[in-house]
Amino acid sequence: MTPDAPDVTVTVIVHNDAARLPRAVGSVLRQTHPGIEIIISDDHSTDETPAVARELAARDPRIRRLRLPKNSGGCSAPRNRALEIARAPYLMFLDSDDELPERAVELLLAAHREREIDFAMGAVRRIRADSGSRSTWMPHLVARRRTLEGIAADPRLLFEHLATSKMYARTFLDRHGLRFPEGIHYEDQLFSAQAYCLARAFTIIPDPVYHWYVDPHAAGDLASISNQRHKLGNVRDRVHVQRLIDGFLAESGHGALREDKDYKFLKHDFRMYAGDLPHRDDAWLSSFADILNPYLDTLTPGSYARLPRPERVVLQLVRDGRLSDARLAARGLGHGVAPRQVTADQEGGGTYWGDHVPVSAHARRELDVTDLELDSRPFPGAQFRHEITELVRGPGACLDLAIRTYDPGLRLPIGPTRASLLLAPGRRRLTVPFRLDPVRPGVFEGRVRLDLTAAPVPPYGFDGTRHPLLRLQHQGLTHTGLLLAPTAFQPLSTRVGYHSGTAPHHLTVEPEGHGPGRLQIRWRPAGVTARVIHPLVRRLARPRIRRLAHLASAALR
Repeated sequence: MTPDAPDVTVTVIVHNDAARLPRAVGSVLRQTHPGIEIIISDDHSTDETPAVARELAARDPRIRRLRLPKNSGGCSAPRNRALEIARAPYLMFLDSDDELPERAVELLLAAHREREIDFAMGAVRRIRADSGSRSTWMPHLVARRRTLEGIAADPRLLFEHLATSKMYARTFLDRHGLRFPEGIHYEDQLFSAQAYCLARAFTIIPDPVYHWYVDPHAAGDLASISNQRHKLGNVRDRVHVQRLIDGFLAESGHGALREDKDYKFLKHDFRMYAGDLPHRDDAWLSSFADILNPYLDTLTPGSYARLPRPERVVLQLVRDGRLSDARLAARGLGHGVAPRQVTADQEGGGTYWGDHVPVSAHARRELDVTDLELDSRPFPGAQFRHEITELVRGPGACLDLAIRTYDPGLRLPIGPTRASLLLAPGRRRLTVPFRLDPVRPGVFEGRVRLDLTAAPVPPYGFDGTRHPLLRLQHQGLTHTGLLLAPTAFQPLSTRVGYHSGTAPHHLTVEPEGHGPGRLQIRWRPAGVTARVIHPLVRRLARPRIRRLAHLASAALR
């Protein structure tokens, strides 16, 4: 194919991203299938992006560019303007901070040519910008090759709402007038829901077709929309899109999918906000509930029933306006962290989250934690809650901690309990034993000094973050759980010269700031360790180097 008759148009949308645009475009130019057209759609950038786009287009005739007359503030308008001028029968979309794997176009196009389908989709690799670690987005949905005749065959796919993981037939989009909704955020969710429902057939392949770079620490405008959850406008946008999806399902005759779609909202969208609730202030929580609760009231009962019990508890506390309690319940979601307290109903039976039996039948149903088996789980899988109630800097690089352990299932004996802090900056572990003493039924307290100079940092250094764990011992069994820190305290910094000063490191002790809110300790190599030794060891530790070393070792035997 020549550039005059491309098989596939790949639209690269960009706004003020001159530095990363060449990487994204370069990943398209490296595609193994040559018959492509690239449209750089600039959402009225004010940095060097227009100049970079001009230079890229001048180098390769397959690249075209357009510039919106004013910034739209989203992804939809630049995608739609590119659709108006795209020349190929198949269409893909790429964000300027991401990349396409080299065979993405080839593999998705092959799926289209095998049989008549409306779109093909593949696996998305999530790559952390800070560490380079990789994972597959929604791996269970793309684990095997299959062709589905409609979303009803697997409604779980509503969780995979990325528009960028798919190659669309132009005739499909035009037949239904399907375009990205402009003027809203989370446009992919509505567009993908519509595409799933309107498609007569689509094919899933397990091969990676998109590299999604995730920067969890990006600040301000550089943060992705999903990482701007602290903004109440973000909550409004997400709820607004859900209502649009609900309306589409009803109008298009896909109402049978409503429970699956509601479950996806609760399990994915709400769950993202729930993990942040411990770090929000009272005013934010109140506004959050005001925005969310009217929509929660419209969701199907079956969608709530499919959730794990701890998530149902957080939802009910938000709906009941018990926002301080919701903040407590949200700490450690997904990590087996117990409530501080439960209350048994002596008359009706059941064990309930918190210090009283709920009044309404609905609240009793949602806050009944009997199924958590707090009093009967095998000890290694039991649920406790460990909180740091006081953190004081001790001598040198020591931390003096006061710790309170909640045991709502009354699993621990009435008396002193053996406990340990665990910390492993590297392959070896530091174990610091201490004692927890009972202060009242189900509550234990203890003090421990954590000497960070004793941490077994490798001689070549350690560059990373660790969160201490708390281990309990009882009748020859052990239980290891999270250690929750105060959600806010002044970070503590020091410098430690490990290995008699030959491996100096900068240490920072700080609140985690997100998720469960654990105690967080960061190590950064300093001096020669940072400049020479640690980078050298990291290069030698790469998989290819390790394989060569193993081969050389085997040859010398």
